[in-house]
Amino acid sequence: MEPILIGVVCIISLLVFLGLGLPIGITFIFTGLMSSALLIGFKGTLSLFGQVAYYSVASPTWTCIPLFILMGSFAAVSGFAKRAYEGVYTLSARMPGSLGIATCYGCAAFGAISGSSLAAAAIFTKLTLPEMSKYHYNKSFSVGCIASAGTFASMIPPSMMFIIYALFTQQSVGRLFAAGIIPGLITATVYSMSIFWRAKKNPKLAPMVPEEKLLARKEKFIKVGKQEWPIVLIAFLVLGGIYTGVFTPTEAAAVGCIAVLILGWQQGGIRRLRPITESLRDSANTTSMIFLINVGALFYNRVLAITGIPTELTMLIQGMDVPRVVILVAFLGVLFFLGMIMVPVGIYALTLPIIFPIIVRLGYDPIWFGVIVMKLTEIAAITPPVGLNVYAVKGAVGKNISLAEIFAGIWPFLICDIIVLIPLIMFPQISTWLPNLLLGKRIG
Repeated sequence: MEPILIGVVCIISLLVFLGLGLPIGITFIFTGLMSSALLIGFKGTLSLFGQVAYYSVASPTWTCIPLFILMGSFAAVSGFAKRAYEGVYTLSARMPGSLGIATCYGCAAFGAISGSSLAAAAIFTKLTLPEMSKYHYNKSFSVGCIASAGTFASMIPPSMMFIIYALFTQQSVGRLFAAGIIPGLITATVYSMSIFWRAKKNPKLAPMVPEEKLLARKEKFIKVGKQEWPIVLIAFLVLGGIYTGVFTPTEAAAVGCIAVLILGWQQGGIRRLRPITESLRDSANTTSMIFLINVGALFYNRVLAITGIPTELTMLIQGMDVPRVVILVAFLGVLFFLGMIMVPVGIYALTLPIIFPIIVRLGYDPIWFGVIVMKLTEIAAITPPVGLNVYAVKGAVGKNISLAEIFAGIWPFLICDIIVLIPLIMFPQISTWLPNLLLGKRIG
């Protein structure tokens, strides 16, 4: 059997097994083993898999993944999400849709120390939904806002998905982190503007909070400072350490873990051993799942490279007499579609080995492309039928709210994401300006 034909069967088999609901890590490994055995024989397959299984996680960069996961877990049990939300709400209290606006910027602030979109969505559901219900916010609006705002943790550093993108494409984690800051804040602002406009146009959607619950203007900044300083300090230690060159990303993750643990104890969020052991256990479970997926994905990529499909597609697309923007839009369309049916790591594993070399040869900036991919990842987290953030919110609310109500609430925010995505594509400087400022302009 020809290698190209084996590669086609390999891709089709992967999609079929994923459609049947098999775990994605096992699916990558199984389809890779099956295809590799046809290409290089059984002994060669075992040798290749052993090499990939070791060398794919032997890179020091992988070490920062469990550390950032642990930092986010410590932040979740330390009550920092509540601090982020209450601090922002203090400033937005007199605005229409103030609780929704506070949720958006609160998720953005919490994302700076958690890195987990699912954790942000689940935590803010329990934190803000009761408050929204208390003041008679529309249920679909409330859960749609929370599910959508939770995606900010994918873009705002330290983002777990940026680290995984960096490992697949051999890009700088520090540059990717810096590139995500401005797009993440722009998205939070566009969301908030949308909430403000919708709440002002339809007060029943998000009623104003009674005046007696509001602080006097002179008290606001004092309360904000008291609420937000631990989050600002942790973000400064982690991101400032990376961009000043004091820490590598792995060292910054370790420092962040220690800082969150100490501040969590000092602020009273972690005063017992049980939250720490639960965080360690949850982080170990999440890390093992991610590592299994990534080992399987990288093995699958290696097998796909042996079939020659990435090289053939690159040559074919480069030979097409069409503007490069047409090819870019086609790739983004594929990523958008896959986002509705697959988890992000699976999308990266299936597409980046093929798409990324073509994008680079067409002259596009790989850091900018990482931001665009991450924006599509955010959109994928709230679009049916997968919509992982939607299911995280559903798991947190139980039977009180249906999936249909949550999906109905996300569409206005999905439009906001598309509104943000368009200028990000048209003006790459939005993404590349800050990393070039902090780390110097890339050469070549």
